[in-house]
Amino acid sequence: MTAVALALPAGALVGVALGALGAGGSILTVPALIYLLGFAPASATTASLVIVIVTSVTALVAHARVGAVRWRAGLLFAAAGTLPAAAAGVLSARIPQTVLTLMFAGLAAAAALRLLRRREPRGDGRVSGMRAMGAGAGLGAVTGFLGVGGGFLAVPALVGVLGVPMGAAVGTSLLVIVANALVALGARAYTAPGLDWALIMPFLATAVLGAWDGRRLAARVSAGTLQRVFGAVLLAVAAGMGLTVLL
Repeated sequence: MTAVALALPAGALVGVALGALGAGGSILTVPALIYLLGFAPASATTASLVIVIVTSVTALVAHARVGAVRWRAGLLFAAAGTLPAAAAGVLSARIPQTVLTLMFAGLAAAAALRLLRRREPRGDGRVSGMRAMGAGAGLGAVTGFLGVGGGFLAVPALVGVLGVPMGAAVGTSLLVIVANALVALGARAYTAPGLDWALIMPFLATAVLGAWDGRRLAARVSAGTLQRVFGAVLLAVAAGMGLTVLL
């Protein structure tokens, strides 16, 4: 099977995850680029930011059309992560690729366990400025350092810290993902290795289409079912990445 043929279904899966859960774009994109398409870890994390930005914008539009985005809360949360995302993006270029891969595997495992526990944080409607700034800054640092959008962290933080209803947290997390990923990509602009656009473009095309399907899927399937399926996929990805590096 050619690399392009592998890129098409992988991109579709990423798009569906972002559209349905507001999360999982880079967690799935990075290992797909490395293990299916042969990207080096540094190139994969940079390419993932490009893919996640475009796909998340598409999913964001779909959620915004049904009023499922809290723009003020999302922009406040994203603004706190701007500087940490930029600084971490520069720092990531100095970290050995094996270390980045192991850190990514650990992050994927943590995200999987969070989803499999199926705990939905409950917001009480009150917004703590300091907590919002701290959560946003932490998410920005993760985005810049590992090339991930951080949606799996943004959704519970938006609910628990900023009091955004669960129904709007998915769409709002996409706004946060786009903002943080844009900053992280800008920080890598001068140090990023060359990217294979012949593989990125078909991956991106099916991801964009999948984002619309994911939004429709979220309206038909229970959140608990989506979380369990996605959590199981992430756990398998994390185990595979960890074993590949350690063995």
